[in-house]
Amino acid sequence: MNPNVPFRGIIAYPITPFTTDNAVDLPTYRHLVERLVASSSHGIAPLGSTGVLPYLTDDERDAVTEATLQQVAGRVPVLAGVSHLTTAGVVRHARFAEQAGAAAVMVIPMSYWKLTDDEIFRHYDRVASAISVPIMAYNNPATGGLDMSPALLKRLLEIPNVTMIKESTGDVQRMQALRQLLGEDVAFYNGSNPLALAAFAAGATGWCTAAPNLIPELNLGLYEAVQRQDLAEARQLFYQQFELLQFIVAKGLPRAIQAGLQLQGQAAGELRAPLEPLAAGEQRELARLLARVQLPASVG
Repeated sequence: MNPNVPFRGIIAYPITPFTTDNAVDLPTYRHLVERLVASSSHGIAPLGSTGVLPYLTDDERDAVTEATLQQVAGRVPVLAGVSHLTTAGVVRHARFAEQAGAAAVMVIPMSYWKLTDDEIFRHYDRVASAISVPIMAYNNPATGGLDMSPALLKRLLEIPNVTMIKESTGDVQRMQALRQLLGEDVAFYNGSNPLALAAFAAGATGWCTAAPNLIPELNLGLYEAVQRQDLAEARQLFYQQFELLQFIVAKGLPRAIQAGLQLQGQAAGELRAPLEPLAAGEQRELARLLARVQLPASVG
C-alpha cells in the first residue's frame, strides 16, 4: 500500500462511549473498536464526528487515540482525527497521534469566524510542517461550518503531506467535480453515507463511515462488488442499506449508532450532554430498519 495513501476501502468510525458519571468509557470503547477490526473494516478512524471529537478534553482525546492504537495493534491502519479550533491545537494533537503510531491524521477546518481560503491553506501548511505522516483534508460544512471548494482542495494538495481528500457535503455533483479536477491519481473519500454508491462510481478510493458499527457485511459487500465491477450487485447491496444510512445521518451519528448498537445487544455507553438518546419512536423506527436489513445468500 502507498504509504502516502494508507487507506483504501471501508474506514470505520467508532463512537466514543461515556460512563454514567460522564467519563470516557475506555473498556467499552476498546470492545467497540475490536468489533470493527474483527468485521474486516479496512481502517479505523477515531475522533471524527461520530466520536464527538469537539466534546472531549485534550487528555480524553489522547486517551482515545492511545486506546485505539493499542487495541488495533497494527492489524489495520488508524486515521486519527486531530481537528481543533486553533492551528496550535491541531499541531499538538497531530504530533501526539503520529508519536502514538497513527498511519495518518484527518483535519477539518473548524472556526467560529469564517476563514478565508488563504487562512485555511496556511492552517494545513503549518500542521503539515509539524508532522511527517499523511494528512486527509476533510470537508464537512455541516459540522465544521466551512465549505472548502474543489479548487481550494486541489490547492491543499500542493502541501506535500496532504495526500487525501474526504468530501462530506452530500452533493454528488461535487464528487464528480472533484474527480475531474483532481485527476485519477488523487485519493478522495466519500464521507456522505447516502452517496456511497455514487461516490464509488465517481472513483472514490474509500468510504469513511460509522455504518460498520451496525451493518459491516453490507458495507464491505458494496465495496467488494464495486471492485469486481459488478454494478448489479453493488446497486442491490446499496439499496438494501440506503434507508438505514439515511436514518443514521438524519438523526445524528453518535446517537443513532449508540441506539443501534444497544438494539443489537451491544454495550454502547452513554452520550455526553448536550446529546440525548433517540426518542422512543425513533428507536422503534431504527429497530424496524435494522430488522429489514437482511443479507442475501450470496453475501457473507
